[in-house]
Amino acid sequence: MTLGPYDALRRITYLLERSRAGTYRVQAFRSAAATVLATGPAELRARAAAGTLTDLAGIGPATEAVIREALDGEIPAYLKSLEDNATQPLVVGGLTVRSALRGDLHAHSDWSDGGSSIQEMVETAMDLGHDYMVLTDHSPRLKIANGLSTERLSQQLDVIDTINSAVGDFRLLKGIEVDILDDGSLDQSTEMLAKLDLRVASVHSKLAMSAAPMTRRMVAAVENPQTNVLGHCTGRLVEGSRGTRGQSSFDATAVFEACATHGVAVEINARPERCDPPDELVTLALEAGCLFSIDSDAHAPGQLDFQIYGCARAARLDVPIERIVNTWEVDRLLAWANGA
Repeated sequence: MTLGPYDALRRITYLLERSRAGTYRVQAFRSAAATVLATGPAELRARAAAGTLTDLAGIGPATEAVIREALDGEIPAYLKSLEDNATQPLVVGGLTVRSALRGDLHAHSDWSDGGSSIQEMVETAMDLGHDYMVLTDHSPRLKIANGLSTERLSQQLDVIDTINSAVGDFRLLKGIEVDILDDGSLDQSTEMLAKLDLRVASVHSKLAMSAAPMTRRMVAAVENPQTNVLGHCTGRLVEGSRGTRGQSSFDATAVFEACATHGVAVEINARPERCDPPDELVTLALEAGCLFSIDSDAHAPGQLDFQIYGCARAARLDVPIERIVNTWEVDRLLAWANGA
């Protein structure tokens, strides 16, 4: 099946993101796709014939070649090379767990620090076979990530309603990745959090806090009845462009016992640079009786495929599928998340 210029560029962007290509290269193809979408087919063909495609904003030699080949009904050579390289799985194992997942509980859009629109994230989640996805843009105090004020989050909820009216059986759920503040409180009003379907609570600041106060901070957040998922609990970075970072110090037994008591899922964050929590803490959470959520923490459409990394770890560590909350159908998930 041949693709038009926009779909070819969109597919290239997805495959680049999935392969963790450099931001500059991804952005070049994403910008070209946006330009193509805003330009009529007749103008594209006229410019291709006249040799003026590169006069359009965001179109360079590489993206021009993709557009020309797609207009001619060909599979662009660059897309074919990426498809050929994508035939191998991102990681060995985890396919049984991945097939059981119904959705993703942690994903970002360009409303905070993601790179793509909500609509693009939804379209890709649907392409991957998800039944639902929770949109979890950041909360206000994470200014470096353009965290959402109460007003902006309220506006986003209206956008989600509009999207859900147009996507059939798929459900885009209202969520947040809410910062756990120094005292363990959550970085959003109780009233606003109550309007959401699901809440991921994560530590993003003062990660080197000493163990005792960090433990109190995390336990307080877990005890909050509006917390559903404890996100990337150690905060570590093991690879990637941001460098590495050691894990936070806390009493993991106390934190996971609190999670088990209060029905809060421990996130297995599937981003390769996080791989959080480490294996020994996943095992400790298992022994404590915790629920789990395997999440991509995607900041771009192609990163939604990162869930397989977490699935492979869950399979290797014998995490029971029935304890992974995003294997549940949406009504059960929502009942759990809101105390029904």
